[in-house]
Amino acid sequence: MSAGERVLLVTGGGRGIGAAVCRLAAKAGYRVAVNYASNDAAAAALVREIEADGGKAIAVKGDVGSEADVVAMFEAVDRAFGRLDGLVNNAGIVDMKARVDEMSAARLERMMRVNVIGSMLCAREAVKRMSTLHGGKGGAIVNISSAASQLGSPGEYVDYAASKGAIDTFTIGLAREVAEEGVRVNAVRPGIIDTEIHASGGQPDRIAAIRGFVPMKREGKAEEVARAVLWLLSDEASYTTGGILNVSGGR
Repeated sequence: MSAGERVLLVTGGGRGIGAAVCRLAAKAGYRVAVNYASNDAAAAALVREIEADGGKAIAVKGDVGSEADVVAMFEAVDRAFGRLDGLVNNAGIVDMKARVDEMSAARLERMMRVNVIGSMLCAREAVKRMSTLHGGKGGAIVNISSAASQLGSPGEYVDYAASKGAIDTFTIGLAREVAEEGVRVNAVRPGIIDTEIHASGGQPDRIAAIRGFVPMKREGKAEEVARAVLWLLSDEASYTTGGILNVSGGR
């Protein structure tokens, strides 16, 4: 099957790593569903950009932390494209820098609901469509984890790091669960990447502060992560499942 026949859904696709994945996927010929939670303008602008470059894309609004939104999102992709061949679980949140003994239950619940349960719900819906057990033709899921899952992020975002540790474990378990059903499941662990997520966590200068701790002495670009994601989605990675690829400059 050519990439041009394939349909890819990218959660949190309106900005950062997600947007970079959408752009590269569209250039490779995928028909792309750009999921976003609230920024209508950014998602619409990305769809226009892809279409102006000759690609096919739609914007699909939905909060991955809501089961109803997740189901509606996948149904919208069904209506628009009639199939699904790939899912990139990219949507995620980070909160303000804090110690664990300063974190509220509401913060912790939100973190896990969006970063962990949201990814699991999206994977559930993708497997229902792609698994040969359900009459599908196979496909690939790529989860976006983080180097934080191994570093723990003490004094900053232990809750975020823990949520990404859960994504690592989920990737391995789901990969083994659906390996015989034509569905490959892998993850990418980005390190310090130049995106808006640092500012959303109240640390717009975070990259400059910790760049020196990265062996390559620089931050990564969203497109560098996206290239790894596209490889894992592709037939070039046909014997790769349950893998977790670090894209972290050696950190």
